[in-house]
Amino acid sequence: IKSSSQAFPAGIKVIMVCWLGVVLAALTLLAPAEAFAPFGGSASTHDSITRKALLQIVQEMCQPAAEGDSSHTEPSPEELVQACLGSDVKGDVSGAKFFLALREISVQNGLVDLDFLRSDPHHFHSEAFLEGRGLIMEGMMAIKANIQKENFKAARETLGRILHTLQDFYSHSNWVELGYKEPYINLIRPDLPLENLADVNTATCKDCVSGQCPNQLLPNILRDKILTSGYMGIFSSAKPRGKCSHGGAADYTSTRVPRGGINKDERNPHNTAFHDAAVNLATAASLQLLEDIRSAAGDQDFLRMMGIARSSVLCFVIDTTGSMSVDIETARSVVYEIIDSKNGTQDEPSEYILVPFNDPEFGPLIRTTDPNKMKTEISKLKANGGGDVPEMCFSGLQLALTGAPSSSYIYVFTDAVAKDIALKDTINALIRSTKSTVSFFMTTASRRRRSVVAASFEDYKDIAVASGGQAIQVSKAQLLQATDVILDTSTSALVTVLHKAWKGETAENFPFKLDDSLKAVTIYITGTSVAFTLTDPAGVSQNYDEAKGKLGTIQTVGNLNRIRLNPDKQSGTWQIRIGSTHPFTLKVTGQSTITFIYDFVEKFTGPHSGYAVLSGRPLAGQPASLMLSVLGRKGPSSVTVKDVGLLIVSSRDEVTNGTTTDMGNGDILVTVDKVPEGEFVVVLRGMDKVSNSEFQRQSTTQMSVSKLNIQAVVDSSVEPGQTLKVPFRLMTQGGGGLYTINARNDKDFPMTYTDKFTLTTEQYENATLTITPPASTESGTDVTLTIEAKSSSGVDSNYVILRLSVVTKITDFFQPQCEVVSVHADDCPKDLSQCGHFQWELSANLTDGNGTGIERISLRQGSGVLSHTSLTAPNIEAHYNASCCSQIVEFVAVDKVGNVGKCYHSFKRSDASPAVTLSLPLWLCLLVSIFVARP
Repeated sequence: IKSSSQAFPAGIKVIMVCWLGVVLAALTLLAPAEAFAPFGGSASTHDSITRKALLQIVQEMCQPAAEGDSSHTEPSPEELVQACLGSDVKGDVSGAKFFLALREISVQNGLVDLDFLRSDPHHFHSEAFLEGRGLIMEGMMAIKANIQKENFKAARETLGRILHTLQDFYSHSNWVELGYKEPYINLIRPDLPLENLADVNTATCKDCVSGQCPNQLLPNILRDKILTSGYMGIFSSAKPRGKCSHGGAADYTSTRVPRGGINKDERNPHNTAFHDAAVNLATAASLQLLEDIRSAAGDQDFLRMMGIARSSVLCFVIDTTGSMSVDIETARSVVYEIIDSKNGTQDEPSEYILVPFNDPEFGPLIRTTDPNKMKTEISKLKANGGGDVPEMCFSGLQLALTGAPSSSYIYVFTDAVAKDIALKDTINALIRSTKSTVSFFMTTASRRRRSVVAASFEDYKDIAVASGGQAIQVSKAQLLQATDVILDTSTSALVTVLHKAWKGETAENFPFKLDDSLKAVTIYITGTSVAFTLTDPAGVSQNYDEAKGKLGTIQTVGNLNRIRLNPDKQSGTWQIRIGSTHPFTLKVTGQSTITFIYDFVEKFTGPHSGYAVLSGRPLAGQPASLMLSVLGRKGPSSVTVKDVGLLIVSSRDEVTNGTTTDMGNGDILVTVDKVPEGEFVVVLRGMDKVSNSEFQRQSTTQMSVSKLNIQAVVDSSVEPGQTLKVPFRLMTQGGGGLYTINARNDKDFPMTYTDKFTLTTEQYENATLTITPPASTESGTDVTLTIEAKSSSGVDSNYVILRLSVVTKITDFFQPQCEVVSVHADDCPKDLSQCGHFQWELSANLTDGNGTGIERISLRQGSGVLSHTSLTAPNIEAHYNASCCSQIVEFVAVDKVGNVGKCYHSFKRSDASPAVTLSLPLWLCLLVSIFVARP
């Protein structure tokens, strides 16, 4: 960005100021003990560096420090969510989705040490600087394109990976030893060259016999500031003559002269200062990258990527065939009621998703944050086509599961069974991966059947139970009454207390514990011919035939019984006794900010050990591990975890408890020695310190074990029209034999792969899948790829789910340029108490040169009014006008591929003299000129 080109008046002083120097000075107050280990490590790991940077940038967005305030402390994630959403919106605020976003980014960061262990560019090993920067730039472009297409999960996963590579630069190169105090901005600026790189024939290190020398770089490398990094050999000691090694027990090159290593991964006596500096620079560099992405995306979409939104997503999958007129009108009425009744409240949906399906067509997925647009889109739905009963229900549901955020509530309206029954295993895999809850509203229609392989309503029930949802069967006349379920779940802080799937046959008691934090407690019993009695902790009871009783209100419609407890419900242990000769499901929910998120993980070893999230089902016959985070009303410290276990959904109370280990940052590692057979969920019990009451929470998504292991990694994005190779491998711990592979992607892009393998017990078979997005695919498109493996008997199966991004090759790497033309602030008084009566203004010219063109100009700092001429013009004139009380302005220009340029201006009036500041972007840390006029 250019500063003003006008001549400086006589007597003006120019002072060099660096914003990042202030940041780094603050960061040096830290005393990290260890760093650059992956997720699940100690105080200063990739995980904690990433988390600190993410929390800091969100805090800057939602809790900006007052000018001159140096006491800005790090808030809890829950406090940040409340600050971002605003204190004017009433209702409970859950930080679960923000925690989940932090977890997804950190997990992907840590996985680089597993998935790309031998890749030099991913770690800046072996002087792979150009290739490493290439990975960062490719990732940044993919993230910006993903955000523009609202594919936030794909953006988070890529963000975690490139942050790892960027952070490794400061630990694995000699940037710190060369004396640099600021991050290397060129790593995220492709328009700036990487300079003074050591060539392969340049010796860089002297021998270090002990392996722990303070600084083993050669004097000429330090004098000439030549950039190098350590060579890493996990299986070989080979390296060019005279080159530095990475170092450590896992690096075979460190045994070859020059021995030793220059990595700063751990804080040891010989490298304490270098290690601490590397941690601080890695954190500051992470902030630079995040700031660039924030500026390109805009604050609202950046926060959406971070999972910060008012409430859950409202997602409808609707059958639009000829007999669905009543159902479509009912869905329309529910959407209108939610929008109108929850507007401006904490429970206002943060996003609306609509997926229509017919036969043979389905989709497209319609996504919007604008409630009025959702009203318009759902009003366009018309019932037509179809003609026979089976429809493309599962194809529409697949689009919803891959397009909606994780842990969404998805509602399917249909009066026909699914024709695309072959997708059922894929649907179950996506449910387990996303932890989304699917409920079906099923009515009946008299339509001609044809002989096809189709599902039955029982398949819908299976999917609903597996996801923790409900399969509600009603007549078309009753449908509107049944949709209260949707209103119940459209809230920001919904938790599940209990969920059971029961075969029936005999009456059974189900105890559950309600705590003081729970509000709007609702019990759902889905099944036919159900009788029940509800009893509170004081012994007061209410039967199923009492519509309004002492404990709550009972509504029965179709196969659904809905019991809404009275607001004055007692805390403690409740009982519900249910009798039915048919299978039924029981679910108890409420609104509370006390909840938990979890992932099944497995430990991996290597130079940096850590925990990798399982994409598929846990392996049978082995202990299972979960990484779990508990959220309390005032952060994790406000709750005490008593026990965590795995509960068989169809058993009375068969819980296999695990042992817990505190991993820091609110994370708890749970190890279960023996995983139960059958479908299970996670159950957690603890104590709320705020109310001193016991609580219980349960996951909704069912899981089971498998003897089959399937692994795959996507290592890059793909250009439209190009073919991407995806290697995968599979192994069974059960009996060998023939196994079938089935791969699907939600965009129906062409794929090739071998679909049958003969496996030998505990021996991996390697394979490759290719996928080719059409040349017309829009940049930023997110593709969800599911690879499933199943034994010939169908008894055992497993899956892996991958996300890949389609990104058009970028040739425009140059930022929009800004030139301040004029500033008129002479009328601003020295006495700030009088500033409200005066105005100041600034004019600037912006251009994108030969780039793709400026797409957006927005105000970042300042309370004035920013206007500009047409963005289609080659030279854009911007004008800013503000009160003299608002003395800083910063606005951002973003071009069509996400390059960011900034204009920043500040002036100060003091009793001594007036002052004006002109600056380049803060995060660039370039020249800041302060003009002080002569007295």
